[in-house]
Amino acid sequence: MKTTFNFIGYLIYLPIVIVLTWYVAHILFKNSKVFMQDIFHGKTDIAFSTNKLFETGFYLLNLGFALWVMEIHYRIYNSQELVERLSTKIGGFSIYLGIMLFFNLYLFFRGRRKSNQKAKLAQVNNPITGSSEQ
Repeated sequence: MKTTFNFIGYLIYLPIVIVLTWYVAHILFKNSKVFMQDIFHGKTDIAFSTNKLFETGFYLLNLGFALWVMEIHYRIYNSQELVERLSTKIGGFSIYLGIMLFFNLYLFFRGRRKSNQKAKLAQVNNPITGSSEQ
């Protein structure tokens, strides 16, 4: 059986998108623990659990997308075409991954803002009694 350039392309594409996804997820969710603790007001268990669920969803969504767009729709005949096709595939996936990174950051900042708004509202509605107003 002769190995085609298409098959070689798949062998190159898959490890790159898997490592790229892992790297982005690792950096994002290592640093998002602080946001989650702030959102959940220091409740570490629920903050880390929620962070892990977000991370799992991030992997499933992004690796699923990488596999979905993996197919090369035409036969590749030489190494130049292989490099060009891989650059298009990996470049497109990198742009998608960047968009997903910023979307997750938006969700973290939005969650933090909503959490702070609720805390301020609760503080206004339930002022601390026992302050010295004599």
